[in-house]
Amino acid sequence: MLGGEHDAKNAIVTIHPGAGGTESQDWAEMLFRMYLRYCQRQHYETAVLDLQAGEEAGIKSATIEVRGSYAFGYLKAEAGVHRLVRISPFDSQSRRHTSFASVFVYPEIDADIEIKINPADLRIDTYRASGAGGQHVNKTSSAVRITHIPSGVVVQCQNERSQFQNKANAMKILSARLYQLEQEEEQKKIDAMEKNKKEIAWGSQIRSYVFHPYNMVKDHRTGLDTSNIQDVMDGDLNDFIRAYLLEFND
Repeated sequence: MLGGEHDAKNAIVTIHPGAGGTESQDWAEMLFRMYLRYCQRQHYETAVLDLQAGEEAGIKSATIEVRGSYAFGYLKAEAGVHRLVRISPFDSQSRRHTSFASVFVYPEIDADIEIKINPADLRIDTYRASGAGGQHVNKTSSAVRITHIPSGVVVQCQNERSQFQNKANAMKILSARLYQLEQEEEQKKIDAMEKNKKEIAWGSQIRSYVFHPYNMVKDHRTGLDTSNIQDVMDGDLNDFIRAYLLEFND
């Protein structure tokens, strides 16, 4: 199941809410917690590289570095769009809402793998970090945002106290994303020649989490489902990940 070129490497996981404001941002934060709990179960080390809080609740984005044996090999099964159906806690009329959030997973690039990034192709912005951190984050522009102009890839990091550390982490994320883009382009060429191979696009809806009117988590790629949503949201993802790897990691 774990014979991919980068499966043994550490992983970088990013989470972004879909359209829908507070509702989707809250769902993104639920996924953020779910993956942290999964990593605890797997005895992986995690570092939150970036966390952007929502105005009312939830998060606007999160980036987690996951260190451990085959972290990318397992977590790559989670890349895609995750759909939530529930009675909204933010709706005074207690109506049912559907929310979406996207999860992206990249292998951490080894220091000896050269990713050529022309400094002239980068726009680096600094700004004041938001969220917890005391007075320091409000007085200094320690947060860093890097835009890779040719590809349009934008990464940011604000969780370290120094601008230098945030820039170094942002460059690490950028290298991983650019490398992954190259790998995806190569994979598209291979898939075009393998007509029988099932294609799992990064942007496709991969899993639904239904909290109302019944309880069910269903993976649309493998057909696996469970009614035990509490355990899943508490990080019990091994059945879903294993089913995906057995079917698609050929």
